[in-house]
Amino acid sequence: MEGEREEEGEKGEEGRRRKRKREEGERGGRERRRSKRRRSKRRRGWRERAGEGEEEEEKEEEEEEKEEEEGKETRRRRRRKRRRRRRRRRKTQLVTCDTKLRDQCKGTPCNRYECPAGCLDAKGKVVGTVYYEMQSSICRAGLHYGVIDNDGGWMDVSRQGRQEFFIKSSKNGVQSLGKYQSANAFTVSKVTVKVVTCEMTVAQLCPYQKPARHCPRIYCPRNCMQENPQLSRVIGTRIYSDRSSICRSAVHAGVIKDESGGYIDVMPVDNRRQYVASYQNGIYSESLRNPPGAKAFRVFAVI
Repeated sequence: MEGEREEEGEKGEEGRRRKRKREEGERGGRERRRSKRRRSKRRRGWRERAGEGEEEEEKEEEEEEKEEEEGKETRRRRRRKRRRRRRRRRKTQLVTCDTKLRDQCKGTPCNRYECPAGCLDAKGKVVGTVYYEMQSSICRAGLHYGVIDNDGGWMDVSRQGRQEFFIKSSKNGVQSLGKYQSANAFTVSKVTVKVVTCEMTVAQLCPYQKPARHCPRIYCPRNCMQENPQLSRVIGTRIYSDRSSICRSAVHAGVIKDESGGYIDVMPVDNRRQYVASYQNGIYSESLRNPPGAKAFRVFAVI
């Protein structure tokens, strides 16, 4: 009996051990499965995060490219504005009543200025009579000589080199000073206006000469684009051959509109070796290389 009890006890012990092992194995299996799920979840998270990172990098690259394009466009707009301002300043410059020619005429052609009203009461000094010293007020010199009045207006200026002395005088409500010392001088003149046809060229109206002279302000009629392009040629871009139609060149350059016409200024310049063709504002311009003897001109808006 005792032997049978011992045998049954050993069997029970063995059963409990097997049961514990089975339970431990099941727990281990559950733990392994859990850890596997955790690893796969982490891998999925990494992949998702990696995907998000790639998307974010792509977005950042797209934003950088967009900013770069916007920056380029902004720079282009600024360059265009600077070019427009330079084109306006080169021929027609807005000045104040006290602006001196010495301060204004630096590195730009000193041709045509627009003076404001009320310069008679300004303080800018004028040195000389007829020939004015470079430190003189541009507009008050124009008042003194009589090319403009106190309502302001346009005037042409010509540099005249050195003068030995400058004479004082009182004219048109402006007292000028005298100076008995040589200095650079300028003269002033009225701006003349010329109404032209669509076929008129700079070579016919105002050819280039040395020393340079002032061309009249030009009034272009409407609808010059409808003219025969063989009779009203446009040769060049920005700088045009003086054989070109003035008004069609102005439309090509964008300084006036074809449907309205309007006032423009031109500046004859020396010959160019090459004129570049282009299509602008509805007009095709021609190209030309090494033209014999022909001169050129630039065209400016009147603002």
